[in-house]
Amino acid sequence: MVSVGDPAEIPNLYSFTGKFTKSDFYHVIVFYAKGKPVQTIFTTQDENLHRMLKRPIAGIYTMSNLMSFEPYVDTTISFFFAQLDKRFAQTGDICNLGTWLQMFAFDVMGELTFSKRLGFLERAEDVDGIMESIWHYFQKTTPVTQIPWVDRLWAKNPIFQRLKAVRMNPIAGFGLARIAERKSAPDTSDNKESSTNSRDFLSRFLEAQAKDKTIPPWALTAWTTSNIAAGSDTTAILLRTTIYSLLSHPATLSRLLSELDSLPPSSVRTSTTFKQARSLPYLDACIKEAGRLHPPFGLPLERVVPPEGATVCRQRFTGGTVVGMSPWVVHRDQDVFGEDAGVWRPERWLDCDNEQRRRMEAGLLTFGAGHRACIGKNISYLEVYKLIPSLLRTYEIAFAEPGCPGWRVENRWFVNQTGLNVRLKRRDDGEGKKA
Repeated sequence: MVSVGDPAEIPNLYSFTGKFTKSDFYHVIVFYAKGKPVQTIFTTQDENLHRMLKRPIAGIYTMSNLMSFEPYVDTTISFFFAQLDKRFAQTGDICNLGTWLQMFAFDVMGELTFSKRLGFLERAEDVDGIMESIWHYFQKTTPVTQIPWVDRLWAKNPIFQRLKAVRMNPIAGFGLARIAERKSAPDTSDNKESSTNSRDFLSRFLEAQAKDKTIPPWALTAWTTSNIAAGSDTTAILLRTTIYSLLSHPATLSRLLSELDSLPPSSVRTSTTFKQARSLPYLDACIKEAGRLHPPFGLPLERVVPPEGATVCRQRFTGGTVVGMSPWVVHRDQDVFGEDAGVWRPERWLDCDNEQRRRMEAGLLTFGAGHRACIGKNISYLEVYKLIPSLLRTYEIAFAEPGCPGWRVENRWFVNQTGLNVRLKRRDDGEGKKA
């Protein structure tokens, strides 16, 4: 695999024409359910299959449509804060905020996809071991993505699949269980008191499937599995990185808090609206910088050079050559992001002209690029832009110990050992007034 680091090549490798197709890297990370692969919008290499999966549901993920989901994000934020109050702010106990942010992301996806939180926040635990299973799945799978022939010989070998005991992937199984619950539930379409949002993702997925009989039954599993796994994990990573970076650099946290003071006082006790959050330039700069320094996907987004060959970085490659761009490499390009591209500095997004800002934005692969970019990125942005200001306006947050010893730096990369351990203190006196 030829690693490409020049941000200028993003529109070449990840164009909207799809000339460079996905490599066998993606075959390795396909989930299995009942011994059969579950192709998703992200993992499928087949462009026709990708179009079939994406076309019926793409409109659901537009930001204009997702704004109708904002009240459900607000509900989960309110419950999240109630749990933080009861378990940490009122007791003084140490909070592993990294874990709680991931549980929050899971419960938001539950609210949006199935009209109910999945129980992570309420039970304060990893429901059905889903978070652990995602971690272990990618821990085992990641090395094999770099040697995909091993996967075809081993895990995806059809002979081996027939001989081994059939095991359901926990993530796919979780989605199947929620689908079965919905299908077996009594019809409440005329019940105004129903707890099910008739416009949640699952309802819209079922509608899309009913309208187009050419959509295979397993597409429903593919859509819900993508929401559960990708929709929660990537959002949690971006939330953690933003909070960690702000706490590690008090001057930037102070500047952001000053900007948040410009919001109407009435919103201190409620969630910051998405419209309010998007009007804050320094908040936007912090979130962009977090996604730049610690993008959720740390592996090269591999593609295959088309049969006729292609020129990449002024060098000619024959058809079939595997090329890829790692967001972690591209986002540290000094020509685009500055000589200090390896450090946290949100100001780089503000102390520049419009042309330079557009150049930096075009150099981001935080959620991929082109026609195979992450379909759910707007969900992540909706959650992140709302939760970060809401959390910082509600709580004073500090590392549980100086320097956050739960994290260490290896070769300039952050390595999480024990979690993002913090102490929380309410900023108000219980009556909605600032302390």
